[in-house]
Amino acid sequence: MSSFLRIVFYFLFMAIFGYSAFAQNNTIPGKVESPYPTLLNLAVEWYIKGDDNLNGTVTVQFREKGEDIWRQGMPLRRVPAGANAGFSWKNKHSGSIFDLNPNTIYEIKLNLKDPDGGSGERRLEARTRPVPRIGKNAEIIEIAPGNYDTLKTRSGTKGRPVVYRCKNGIATFRYIDLQNRKWVYIEGLHVNNLSNRGIGVQLNGAENCVVRHCIIDAVYGIVAYLPGATNCYISDNVVTGTVKWKPESMGPGGKNIGEGIEMTGPGNVICFNRVVGFRDNISTMEDRHVRNQTCIDIYNNDISIAADDGIEADFCFSNCRIFKNRLTNCFVGLSSQPGLGGPTYFIRNVMYNITYKAAFKLNRISQGDVILHNTVIKVGTGLGGSAPIDYAYFRNNLAIGGPTGDVEWGSYGAGNPYAADIVIPGRHSSFDYDAVGVYKVPYIAKIGNKPFAEVEKHGIERIKLDKVFSNVEFPDPPVPERDVPDLRPLPGSRVVDVAVRINNINDDYLGNAPDCGAYEAGQMLPHYGPRLPGEE
Repeated sequence: MSSFLRIVFYFLFMAIFGYSAFAQNNTIPGKVESPYPTLLNLAVEWYIKGDDNLNGTVTVQFREKGEDIWRQGMPLRRVPAGANAGFSWKNKHSGSIFDLNPNTIYEIKLNLKDPDGGSGERRLEARTRPVPRIGKNAEIIEIAPGNYDTLKTRSGTKGRPVVYRCKNGIATFRYIDLQNRKWVYIEGLHVNNLSNRGIGVQLNGAENCVVRHCIIDAVYGIVAYLPGATNCYISDNVVTGTVKWKPESMGPGGKNIGEGIEMTGPGNVICFNRVVGFRDNISTMEDRHVRNQTCIDIYNNDISIAADDGIEADFCFSNCRIFKNRLTNCFVGLSSQPGLGGPTYFIRNVMYNITYKAAFKLNRISQGDVILHNTVIKVGTGLGGSAPIDYAYFRNNLAIGGPTGDVEWGSYGAGNPYAADIVIPGRHSSFDYDAVGVYKVPYIAKIGNKPFAEVEKHGIERIKLDKVFSNVEFPDPPVPERDVPDLRPLPGSRVVDVAVRINNINDDYLGNAPDCGAYEAGQMLPHYGPRLPGEE
């Protein structure tokens, strides 16, 4: 056969049978692991080959070791191999088990089903990390009250961490150096470094270090640049920068500077901090500054006055979990720019007075964002996505948009005055059970080029601010800064008892079904920001 006839035969074959003739649709199961446990959550990665048609599923059950009853987790997310922005990820099922007890061994049972073949079961055990405590074997270095330049630390061990603290007064440093240190605890110290690009606490290369109950005034509050930090615990701090809530400060090109808490590396926990007045208040790293951003937990932080991103979870690889945070007076609420395969979880976050065109900045072809039970009230677009995304999963969110103010906040604008406007959702994305509405503008809601109701068969439309919340003002104009409102829904409102049940996410719902948004009607408000010593 001539070369010409071979080419003709090839294209004729492809036209008749399609490329699926060469696909491997059955699953070949590979390694299962639970990397970088945190205090409250465990990741599960099941690597595979095949399943090119993406119809394999993995269900999850878990229990404390020694218990009889298995609990249901969320199914793992199907993450096909891919690449973006110079990074790549493998073919797998991946996901997290949430709301666990610290320092506890869990049994995990996974059941893989693929109608094309390759089904099977796997079991593994994993242990959550303990809350860092100062035990009787710790080496405690008491610092006298006073003002100091640099705190130079030395490493401890797991059984004998080195603790630096000032128990009787205030010890203030310009800079605390934790670079390449292991098992060092910084407790209750102060830092003041508001000079040009001043850094407060630096953890490059740190492992298993703790920064807790500190007051840090710095342009760059707590940072971990390359080679990154691993399994560090940043909690209950007050971190304050120099940025003010003004229109000229907003956006990537605004007059702003600084990062409140900025880290790269795996297994880090950032929780119960109050972070105010930075370009980005809490952030992972981007592009060439990234190292293995997996299994990072960011939760119960109280965030305000972020001139760019409230929480910038960019370049997260898998099982980064951003949950139960409160964000007020921010240009962008939550950023995933991009998610690198995922899943990257955004769960039960509350966002009020956001000025960017989308409260969720899912840019640079973000993949794998899982967006559940968030509440958004902002100018412009309520539930928005302004760039191409794929493998996104939206459920049980509550969003209200409204007037834009006819001002380009941060040179970008607040988005269209719509209830929902997710521009390019990607064919592998899924949307349902979200509740959306507008304030004092005509109701429009779209996902892609389709009406909201056509995509979300169980979505709740046309909700009203004054019918869902009690005494909450719509944040127009966004400047000056607004006080933190109570965004728990009113009992009996249209967002109550209408959300979908999600295993291990809304197990504790209070009524006949879960409620849309971050809160259940009638629940106690979560604690945001620093706890008192001893409450951890």
